[in-house]
Amino acid sequence: MNPTPSRERICLLTGGGYPYRRDALGGWCRTLVEGLRRFRFELLTVTDRELPSAPAYPLPFHVGSARAVALGRDPGRAERRRAATPDGAVEAASMLCRGLLGDDLPITGQFATGLRRIAELAGAPDPLAGVPLADALLEAWRTRQAELGPDQPLPRLSVRDARTAATLLRHAMRALAVPLPEVELVHCVGGTTPLLAALSGRWRSGTPLLLTEARAAVPRQRPAEDRLSVGVRTVLRRFRTSVARTGYAEAELIAPLSTYHHGWALEHGAMPSRLVQVPAGVDPREYPGAVELSPAPAVVWAGSGGPDSGLALVLEAFTEVAAAVPGTVLHLVGVTAAHEDHCAEQIERTGLGRTVRLHPLPADPRDRYTVGQVVAHVPGPADPPYRLVEAMMSGRAVVGVDVGPAGETLGEAGVLVPPNDPSELAIAIVDLLRTPTRRRALGDAARQRALNHFTVDRVVRVYGALYTDLAAPPPAPAFELALTVPAPRATTPATVRWLTRENS
Repeated sequence: MNPTPSRERICLLTGGGYPYRRDALGGWCRTLVEGLRRFRFELLTVTDRELPSAPAYPLPFHVGSARAVALGRDPGRAERRRAATPDGAVEAASMLCRGLLGDDLPITGQFATGLRRIAELAGAPDPLAGVPLADALLEAWRTRQAELGPDQPLPRLSVRDARTAATLLRHAMRALAVPLPEVELVHCVGGTTPLLAALSGRWRSGTPLLLTEARAAVPRQRPAEDRLSVGVRTVLRRFRTSVARTGYAEAELIAPLSTYHHGWALEHGAMPSRLVQVPAGVDPREYPGAVELSPAPAVVWAGSGGPDSGLALVLEAFTEVAAAVPGTVLHLVGVTAAHEDHCAEQIERTGLGRTVRLHPLPADPRDRYTVGQVVAHVPGPADPPYRLVEAMMSGRAVVGVDVGPAGETLGEAGVLVPPNDPSELAIAIVDLLRTPTRRRALGDAARQRALNHFTVDRVVRVYGALYTDLAAPPPAPAFELALTVPAPRATTPATVRWLTRENS
């Protein structure tokens, strides 16, 4: 029998993912929601992409609502000029621009203060209406360059660059106006866009914030941004880093997925007492470790197939694999409908033809990796290690690119190769295809490591405790009887005690 949902309501806030898209982070979120049935979930995804028509995952009974919000188009310059400028908006924008170019602490820094003031003005879709943001950005740029001096020059930022950057920042900060449901806890999973919405909601309502850190070590540049100037890319990178730092300062708890993410959070201002590392986990029953189905050589790569998914490196390496081991087939598993055309174009460009098979994400996870003998784990820059854990639990030999948490996740149970080196990746894959005994031994070791360290029950148990600590109602007020002993008080939960240790 399913447990009755508790009174605690959790807003799971993502950036264009669960439950609308089947990707690595969506699978992790699904695992969490389906395992914590005693809580009531309100699912919210904030995206600047096309709105999905319907959820991609079936919703359990304890999900109260699922809502997707697309950030609207930025109004034109003429429309912004006609709009009334809210009081304090110009000063807040100036503080934000000065702060994102400085190195001050997020708690007391200008960026966080400016962002919070803008959030307080976010009753309208465009809280910066009528604000000359490009002028503020240029002024902050000149001031910062004067402080740094000629020995540490900032990239050139032209007037045109400043206007482009201002347009992109305006669009990003529209997330500050997204209303959050009334809940006891906001659990933010993802990057800059959902974190902006979470911060704004926290500042408005005071709702506790739990932040799962799964981002890449460097706030990622989107594929289309390589056409922007160096100055504009610098503004975006500093903005995303500043938002992350502010999130670390405001969150009650931060739950990184790995030691790698844990270190990045510490480096960017997170307090050690607020960090609770919770590795990714999967259900062993969904990945039973099936035997190799065919003696024919085959390689599997799992990913969305988008421009920033690691696909280009896989195809480049597989060109060498196909030449060394004729007849080898590459299975691209989990390619989304939105990226099928991109995949087809990339395959045609390499001339691999029929040696590559495209598969949509299988409904049954048991079928995800069984078509291959070797798994090539080449993640995108923002992918969590969820796909790697899936491959390990499936009992397949894994060749992983040594980026992010891949090394600590795989350990000695697979082969690691340097990043951005397709030849090394190809050599490792060919070696495993030609040595079935070693390949199967590594597959067995990978599954055992996953069973020991990366199971879903661990994830559910820890997050259940974090939700209870942060979302449970406060203890009833304690009263002291006059001239008698004090009334007993409830014990502070362990995780909350971590937060208050520094203040005791």
